[in-house]
Amino acid sequence: MNDTTTVAMTIAGSDPSGGAGLQADIKTFHQHGVYATSVVTLLTVQNTQSVSAVQMLGQEFVLAQLDAVLSDIPPMSAKTGALGSAEMIMAIADRAATFDFPLVVDPVMISKHGQSLIDDQAVSVLIERLLPRAYVVTPNRREAERLTGMEIRSRQDMVSAAKAIADLGAANVLIKGGRHEDNSVDLLWTGDQQHWLVDRWFETKAVHGSGCVFSAAITARLAWGEALLTAAENAKRFITAAIRSAPGLGRGFRPVNMMNIPAPIEIS
Repeated sequence: MNDTTTVAMTIAGSDPSGGAGLQADIKTFHQHGVYATSVVTLLTVQNTQSVSAVQMLGQEFVLAQLDAVLSDIPPMSAKTGALGSAEMIMAIADRAATFDFPLVVDPVMISKHGQSLIDDQAVSVLIERLLPRAYVVTPNRREAERLTGMEIRSRQDMVSAAKAIADLGAANVLIKGGRHEDNSVDLLWTGDQQHWLVDRWFETKAVHGSGCVFSAAITARLAWGEALLTAAENAKRFITAAIRSAPGLGRGFRPVNMMNIPAPIEIS
C-alpha cells in the first residue's frame, strides 16, 4: 500500500453468511477501490433465514482493535454497523469524539427478519452519545420510527422524522423509506434541505445486507472525497443495481450482488 491509497474503516458485527455486517462492508469498500480496515464488535450465528445467536466481544478488546488501526492505517472515513449493547455504543461514541474524518452511523436495530438487535437502553445511548458524532446517520423506516417515536407512512412523515433525528444531533440524516407506490424512496436531509433519492421499486427477497451495503457505499465514496449528496446518489445507484442483479443465494432474504461496477467517483 502506498501513501495515497484511499482507506475506509468499518466498526461492525460479523455475518458468517457474508451478506451483511463487516463482510458486506469490506466487499463494498473494495468494489469502490477503497482499502478496507475493520473492527469486529460482535459475532453472529446467522444466514439468510434467521439470526439465531449473538456473542459480544469485550469492549476493551474492541477498542484495542480500533486503536491499532487508527495508529497505523488511519482511514479517510468510517462507518458503524451493529454495536449490540449500550456499553459498546458508549465506548465507540467516546472514541468517535476524536475522529478527524466523517463517520457514517448505520443504526442497526432490527434484522430483516423483524428481530430487535438492541434494547431500549442501547437505543437511548445511541441517541444521546453516538448520533451527535455522526456526519450522517442512515436509518431505515423502522429504525427511524424507533429513534423518533413517530409513525412513518408518507414522504411528509419522512421529512418530519429526518428533522427530529437532526435535532438529536446528527449533522445529516438519510432515511431509507422503502416502497412508496411504485418507487423506492429515500430522503437525505442536510441542514434545512431535503433531497429525494428515487428509483423504481423492484419486488424481490434479495435485500439481506442492503442497508449495510448502502451505508458502506456512502462511506467509501466519502473516503474518496465526494460531497455527501453526490455520494448518496451514487450509493443509491449502486445498491439498486446490487439488488436487481442479486445472485440468488440462500433460502430466505437473499444477499445482494456486491460485484457491480460502481459509478465513477466524482470528486467535488
